[in-house]
Amino acid sequence: MGGSLFIVSAPSGTGKTTLLRRVMQEVGHLVFSISHTTRSPRRGEVDGRDYYFVDTDRFSAMIQDNAFLEWAKVHDNYYGTAISPLSSRLEQDNDVILDIDVQGAALVRAAGTFPAVSIFVAPPDLDELEKRLRGRGSDDEETISRRLTNARQEMAQRHDYEYLIVNDRLDDAVSMLCGIIFAERARCRRGIDGSPLSGFRT
Repeated sequence: MGGSLFIVSAPSGTGKTTLLRRVMQEVGHLVFSISHTTRSPRRGEVDGRDYYFVDTDRFSAMIQDNAFLEWAKVHDNYYGTAISPLSSRLEQDNDVILDIDVQGAALVRAAGTFPAVSIFVAPPDLDELEKRLRGRGSDDEETISRRLTNARQEMAQRHDYEYLIVNDRLDDAVSMLCGIIFAERARCRRGIDGSPLSGFRT
């Protein structure tokens, strides 16, 4: 039967990382899809836990072998979602969160390799998003402006997703995302813990 794939996209500054961290703590048999990248590990990052770190030649060979569900070049580094580890996680009855931008999400949907449930996480509005970006105190004015421009473009594609969660109150957003995951498990005749329901399989 296998698990379900959940695509989650959101503009930068929406609070997606915090939201997903909370949901991962509350929902069992839920794992992240680990991407391949050619960038160097940052302090504290572990190969196979945070990313699969590979060199450019290896990444290029994987592209030629059609090993990626989707891939992109971002700021001179390559990032991609490999089919094999994703398939393995799903076959182990784990639901998988694929944290990906709108362009990558569109590629995954178009490929149709894995049925996926798509979820867009939005800020209450762009004014609030700007407040959050400035409140982080980590970006210069040019970066904030670029992120807001990208957010407007990404928000325009929210209608391409099956679900929309507005991250106004974090607790409410966590409840909604957990609810979507549990509803999909029920639809697929699986229990709240993700295990198949004996005698009720489709």
